Amino acid sequence: MTPTDNRELVWDWTEQTLADLARFLEDRGVMSGPLRSKPIGDGHSNLTFLITNGEASVVVRRPPPPPLPPGANDMLREARFLAGLHGTGYPVPEVLATAQEGEVLDVPFYVMSFARGHVVTTSTPEALATPDQRLNIAHSLVDNLARLHLTDYRAAGLDDLGRPEGFNARHLKRMARLVQDAEGNLPADFEAVYDWLAANVPAESGEAVIHNDYRIGNTMISPDAPGRVIAILDWELATLGDPLFDLGYFLSSVPEPGHARTPTEDLGTALLEEGYPGRAELAERYAEQTGADLTHLDWYVTLALWKLAALYEYSRRRGEDEYYLTPGLVDSFLAEARETAGLA
Repeated sequence: MTPTDNRELVWDWTEQTLADLARFLEDRGVMSGPLRSKPIGDGHSNLTFLITNGEASVVVRRPPPPPLPPGANDMLREARFLAGLHGTGYPVPEVLATAQEGEVLDVPFYVMSFARGHVVTTSTPEALATPDQRLNIAHSLVDNLARLHLTDYRAAGLDDLGRPEGFNARHLKRMARLVQDAEGNLPADFEAVYDWLAANVPAESGEAVIHNDYRIGNTMISPDAPGRVIAILDWELATLGDPLFDLGYFLSSVPEPGHARTPTEDLGTALLEEGYPGRAELAERYAEQTGADLTHLDWYVTLALWKLAALYEYSRRRGEDEYYLTPGLVDSFLAEARETAGLA
């Protein structure tokens, strides 16, 4: 993972909090000595820091300062998903320690292993920038999504972390509540797609751990050939639900040549380079891996786009991150959702 400083922090470590963290990590046998911190990632939600003593490095994940939406940014829940999946051999970082609220900081956090590789967003690293290696990366992305959905979540001890039954209708209603007014009315530009989604809710295709934000920018890619995913990151939204929602979300993040892009697609423009397959080929490979019936795939892609519009609108209204005030972000998701649903 490449450290970056391209965002305005709303919280950072002080000498005192780093000293408290150093004692915490030494007590648990993780590392010892004076620590330095550096923010990594470019997300707008949980805060992620590279922590080093000059010889070894770990990563700390903590929520942003409150207020937070209900149920969001549950660090210890995220750590449970990682620990359970790591125990199955799935490519996620290892959880090294967890801290309760007040134990070190005024918020809970967890410490995980540091993976060395590339986070691919706008371009493929030079060592992997050939059509064959890009195809390897794409296949690995799909294969690891399929592998996640085929994982026995009960055996991994994760069966109490969600309710797969009725996930589709419940998730749609939950997202709608983010943008409804006090009388339960949606903004006018949200209504047509919501009505289509509500009228066409499919029965769940199955039940699985779903990442809920699966896209190339939330994975770590090998530093050298062969191109492959070596770690899957950012599990803050993970739950148990319909695996085809994860597929729909992933496909909604894949930009298409000559097509207007959403903000999520802007985070994966590398996928427009020669060698990366398009949405149809990616979906077909997923179906081959899982045996999934993709009859209702457009519904899942539309739900993902509409959900992103709702989340962006919710964040815009809160006004705590200037990024979400950028004109056109919500409209781009809604426009593609209408097109995917056949309403454009």
